[in-house]
Amino acid sequence: MKTDTASELTFFVLVAKHGSLSAAARELDMTPPAATKRLAQLEQRLGVRLVNRTTRRISLTSEGETYLRHAGRILEQIREMEDQVASSRAEPRGVLRVNATLGFGRTVIAPLVSEYARTHPDVEVQLEVTDRPVDLVEQGFDLAVRFGAPPDSRLSARRLMTNRRFLCASPAYLSRHGAPQRPADLAAHRCIIHRQNDEAYGVWRFTRNRQTEVVKVAGALASNDGDIVLGWALDGHGILIRSEWDLARYLETGRLRRLLPAYTLAPADLFVYYPSRRHLSARVRTFIDFLARRFEARAPRRAGADTAAAASP
Repeated sequence: MKTDTASELTFFVLVAKHGSLSAAARELDMTPPAATKRLAQLEQRLGVRLVNRTTRRISLTSEGETYLRHAGRILEQIREMEDQVASSRAEPRGVLRVNATLGFGRTVIAPLVSEYARTHPDVEVQLEVTDRPVDLVEQGFDLAVRFGAPPDSRLSARRLMTNRRFLCASPAYLSRHGAPQRPADLAAHRCIIHRQNDEAYGVWRFTRNRQTEVVKVAGALASNDGDIVLGWALDGHGILIRSEWDLARYLETGRLRRLLPAYTLAPADLFVYYPSRRHLSARVRTFIDFLARRFEARAPRRAGADTAAAASP
């Protein structure tokens, strides 16, 4: 393998990730003409076209897709090799690439990264927040912190926090429209819809005694941002499904009330997941352990939430 192969693979992975030579060039601190020349040299050496160019974006050819798939795997193997060689070091060091959701990553994970960095100065943490899950293996991330179990069998996971989901509304809304007595009643209510990834729009599933009831709901307000829909519920615009993590303080103060407590919804447990390996680097292992300790201490107080949930509207 040529000595510059790893950097060549990294370059192409960044081009594919951004869909733009200029964006890849900025991340690598090189000029756009230099990036264009580097891609041309790579294609010339391989004897195939890897990308289709347009005036604004690039897309991968079938050969480019194949190259990207193998590049991601090879870079991951190189990282694992280096981690194993360096594992004898007493202190974690090196680059740690972390992915998290937009809002949660900004408000919760970023402060935790700051705290971790103070005690591990030799670790360079690169936190990237995205609205959708990313391919950790192909994009070279060490781990991701997200709600819901990992979607990829190539990943291992550790649950950081159990996190139930509740149906809720404000007292103001309930005083005007009443409270639903069963899931089917929701069809006649104004519901606030949180659009997440590829979930079916406005389809809510409730379980009781191992029986699942599916309800199609509708309302005047919907958003893909959890903080926005929560604010609308607090303003009295309708009924909402949100996680215990987001609702606990509002249920305790009475600003929101839990509805249909006899029914359960699919949980939104918080996981850290990472590429399956027999060996974890010191930086990955210490960061995961650090997150587990912090979330154990910060988990919602279930007793308080349940007490507030039991209050009648």
